[in-house]
Amino acid sequence: MTATRQIRKLTDGLQSSFNEFFGRSTSTGITILVFTAIAIVWINSPFHALYEAMLHQPIEVVFARLHLAFTFEHFVNDGLMVIFFLVVGLEIKREMLVGELSSRQKALLPMIAAVMGMIGPAAIYLIYNAGTDAARGWGVPVATDIAFALGILALLGSRVPLGLKVFLAALAIVDDLLAVLVIAVFYTAGLNAEMLLLAGVITAILFLGNRLRINSITFYVIFGFALWIAVLFSGIHATIAGVVLAMCIPADARIDRVSFFTKSRDLLDRITRRTETDEDEGTQVDAIHALESMCEHVQSPLHRIEHGLGRIVSFGIMPLFALVNAGVVIDFSLVSSLVSPVSLGIALGLFIGKQLGITTAVWASVKLGIARLPNGVSMKQMYGVSLLCGVGFTMALFVAHLAFLEPHHLDIAKLSIIAGSTISAIIGSLVLRSVLPKPRHT
Repeated sequence: MTATRQIRKLTDGLQSSFNEFFGRSTSTGITILVFTAIAIVWINSPFHALYEAMLHQPIEVVFARLHLAFTFEHFVNDGLMVIFFLVVGLEIKREMLVGELSSRQKALLPMIAAVMGMIGPAAIYLIYNAGTDAARGWGVPVATDIAFALGILALLGSRVPLGLKVFLAALAIVDDLLAVLVIAVFYTAGLNAEMLLLAGVITAILFLGNRLRINSITFYVIFGFALWIAVLFSGIHATIAGVVLAMCIPADARIDRVSFFTKSRDLLDRITRRTETDEDEGTQVDAIHALESMCEHVQSPLHRIEHGLGRIVSFGIMPLFALVNAGVVIDFSLVSSLVSPVSLGIALGLFIGKQLGITTAVWASVKLGIARLPNGVSMKQMYGVSLLCGVGFTMALFVAHLAFLEPHHLDIAKLSIIAGSTISAIIGSLVLRSVLPKPRHT
């Protein structure tokens, strides 16, 4: 009995620790870092052949007569990452409807900062690589990794003004939207007109379902899968299907919250009423089913899907993406390439381009009266956040795989992304620690 209690206590302790870890805002970034380290160590170890075998492991997707063949790497990047982009799209839509991008006053400053925060890195990259075959990689340093940036800011605790957190979150959302547009427009292969037309028809059906207030998750799963197939063969990168699907998913619930509270009280009275006959028990069961249905309908499909996929993406898909894509063989020739135009363009684009673009945009917007700083936020704090925006890990790796077809350039890009993001994270954290209010000691 004592041993059983000890095991149960240990199990409860582990479960509590896991729940606490997964609930932290820094957990996603930590998990991705761990899997990045695993990838780098693994590919540079005597077991590197196993890593390569994992990447090229064949995976087949069979649905009715449809038969798709992938490698594991291809499946993660063109399949699972669609779900990541779906969640990104849902976050963008939610912020545009009811969040920090829902009004001109709220959205203006982070929108201007996000645009300039992409132009700055692209310009620096092209200074080094314009007119060369590597110019295609200008999109690599332009996007911010929202999980890392917000996670680092969270490490500074209550010292961070709420306005600064809101600004960074809104900027990162706009940044994600712009990154999606960059991928769709500039990293698209030859187009297949028939599949593109089919994707348009499926999108129209999804949009019509939204307008008709179809709240069935199954409806959006079926047509979302069909959209992914059509986009996969259209020439546009398959992950764009996730964002398009997100824009078609309803953000309105079938039942408003006031009606839900009123009706649920009546149902709870029926459920808790003492049963004396089988008929009374049947009434209770019906009330339980009705309450279950109402709990589902009071949440919009957007919130239900975003909530359901959030942890899967944060602790499953993104770490798996890092494991598959961060593996780079580090040798002397690669390290010496860190002073090559591609490497300097990416690393300096992330570290210098981001801070230059965002800080200039914020300063000019405030000086010209176009926008104003959030309450309790100074320009020095804005500068610190602009440095954190140079952490471009996940999206930068994703674009690198689209931009660089030559393996050596891709390896240089990976190492440069890690270097530029690391420098931005460290310097950004140090600057913010020096300019934020000192923690209170009790």
